Amino acid sequence: MNRSPLALDVRKVNKAFHDPVTVQVLKDVSFSVERGAFLSVTGKSGCGKSTLLYILSTMDTDFEGDVVIDGISTKGLPGDHLAAIRNEKIGFVFQFHYLLPEFSVLDNVMLPGLKLGRKSREEVEADAIARLKELDMADQARKMAHQLSGGQKQRVAIARALINDPLIIMGDEPTGNLDKRNAEIVFDIFKRIAAEHKRSLLIVTHDPDFAARTDRNIVMEDGRVIGGHNGSSTK
Repeated sequence: MNRSPLALDVRKVNKAFHDPVTVQVLKDVSFSVERGAFLSVTGKSGCGKSTLLYILSTMDTDFEGDVVIDGISTKGLPGDHLAAIRNEKIGFVFQFHYLLPEFSVLDNVMLPGLKLGRKSREEVEADAIARLKELDMADQARKMAHQLSGGQKQRVAIARALINDPLIIMGDEPTGNLDKRNAEIVFDIFKRIAAEHKRSLLIVTHDPDFAARTDRNIVMEDGRVIGGHNGSSTK
């Protein structure tokens, strides 16, 4: 079976809200993400970045156009098919880590793997420990999530996003709640994920320094892609 060279292909996506008047939020948004590419999306608040990410993650299906993930058109697919694509192909990292405080670090990382149901609990646990080890967090595996610092929580959230070996990781301001040092650690982790594991990353950010160092920066304004540039990693 031929794999698509593109992890993600966004084709003329339009989105409007109708409450009570019609407001066009996204206007003919098109771009593609190659395997192993590290992209950022920037723009002022209200330009449509988070709305776009919600559509690309298959959580919002009320739009015009198409989102193709790993060569599969998601337009019109039933909810269970979209959930399967989401669980298998996409990992999520948010500004707020959304760890379950009453669970251990290890249990938090295991959750998406157990939900996907492709492996036994023992296999998922081994994968989770391996992911935590990659992020220098294996020594924290048995701690409760609420005992960690903010930077540690975000690293656990990244391990959780990696547990199912996703094709693409999507992030919504993943460094927005971190100090400069921890933001730098997270950026370096993302860079390594793209380079060593050939996973694609699509990260919405307000941080111009973060965006400038990604492979490509997509700039949005008023619901449109108005430009973009290659970052320092491709110079």
